[in-house]
Amino acid sequence: MIAPDSFKPFTPEETQRILHHLQQPAVFMNMTCGWPVLHWTAEHLSECLGDKRVQFRLGRKDETKTPLFETQCYFVEAKLEHFLNWTRDQAGTDVGPFCEYPVSAYWAYADYKYIAMLFQDQPSMFEDVKWSEFGFEGRNGKESTLWIGTQGANTPCHLDSYGCNLVLQVHGRKRWHLFPPEDTVHLYPTRIPYEESSVFSQVDVLHPDPQKFPAFQGARAHVVTLHPGQVLYVPRHWWHYVESVDPITVSVNSWIELEVDHIARVSEAVTKAVVCALKSAPSDDNTDDWLNPTEEGVGSHNENMQYLNLAVRSSAQRQRSHSKHTQESRDTRPVKRDSRGEIRKHCAMAGESVPFRVPFGTHLIPVRCQQEDSPETRGRTTKDVKPSRDCEVKSLEDCTATSNALQRTELASAVNPSITQCRQCGSADTMSQNNLEDYEEPTDTTITTNDLLDCLVHPDVIALVTGLLLERHTGGSRTSAPSSLCNAPSLNNI
Repeated sequence: MIAPDSFKPFTPEETQRILHHLQQPAVFMNMTCGWPVLHWTAEHLSECLGDKRVQFRLGRKDETKTPLFETQCYFVEAKLEHFLNWTRDQAGTDVGPFCEYPVSAYWAYADYKYIAMLFQDQPSMFEDVKWSEFGFEGRNGKESTLWIGTQGANTPCHLDSYGCNLVLQVHGRKRWHLFPPEDTVHLYPTRIPYEESSVFSQVDVLHPDPQKFPAFQGARAHVVTLHPGQVLYVPRHWWHYVESVDPITVSVNSWIELEVDHIARVSEAVTKAVVCALKSAPSDDNTDDWLNPTEEGVGSHNENMQYLNLAVRSSAQRQRSHSKHTQESRDTRPVKRDSRGEIRKHCAMAGESVPFRVPFGTHLIPVRCQQEDSPETRGRTTKDVKPSRDCEVKSLEDCTATSNALQRTELASAVNPSITQCRQCGSADTMSQNNLEDYEEPTDTTITTNDLLDCLVHPDVIALVTGLLLERHTGGSRTSAPSSLCNAPSLNNI
């Protein structure tokens, strides 16, 4: 008889196949039963780390209708014991450097802590995280990061330039607000503050300012509350705002590299060269804290251009290698014919003879768009399907019907992914034509360096520049990073 802790709804191979086909965020249930990392409470981690100090980011709990970026936060280095004493708010306890920050007015976040560095003298702890059960052989805590926060601790809405993301909730709950890549036009992207691999939104997604960011009302939020033991899959380039909802939360994540990351590295190199060149130049309006604290200073323009050239050469090499491998695969792959003698088209993954349907259900729950929720399911999150002690869960109502609808949506998107974007672009053009008569000259026409950068390094502009660079300097066909624009770029969408 199989022990409850050893039951897993999907094998590593099945999980890989699911991840290959998932086009939206989804929560894996019952996949982490028996993982030692689930014992990583803040108290346990405090015992493991002892006197080792960890940097915490602190932010005020005020509502300002603007994102609280890291450049606006406070930082302290403290022991986890200090952190725990501070959260308990008991007089006479040693809270270390937290003494200057009342727990009633501030939240604290130890974020982006690389487990490989945090526990470099305790490598056995790497094995507590078992991403190999998701099909990533050999991947464990060494390739993961740790997050410890208090209620209200948050990461501003942003998208990650590289890879996709797997997030395990260990202790407490976190609420995720996710937006698809096509919603970039509604999220007012910015690269200030600058951080490599992160594109921030100027919108406070919980308290948006409709006067300043009117297009945000068109954004499609996908909201989910993640519980201990659950793993959230965040697809490539999905925007996300994350907030702790319990007194103390602990989570572990791992960014998974993707084949297309070599193109994203060119885009990031272009962005870095442009941002650093303009923001390093003496100017009356270049007085802001534009560099995120996570960045290790500003390289010279020569250094940034060297990095760009290395990224372009590396991308060209990867493309040539991929093209050669693809051609060899075509030449050696046996021809398969159907019952009528016609040559079959090859499926997306080797060995697939029928279209794959993502098995949404009790063990894999899609994160729904709030606007698309039916009255019966509106507000339902993974908290309605809590794992019990032996990792058994209740079945989800209407899951089969929802899965079928999602499959149809995914199929339509796969056939023509530009349908949604073009409808949005068309709507924007129509709106701009209808509003020409109502146009009023703006009273404040001063354009700042940051305003200029918001256009120059807008994700859609960078995608076009990346494509041109790779076309002109690699001798290959034009390649560009995914863009939320239509077939032809429109300034109305930038």
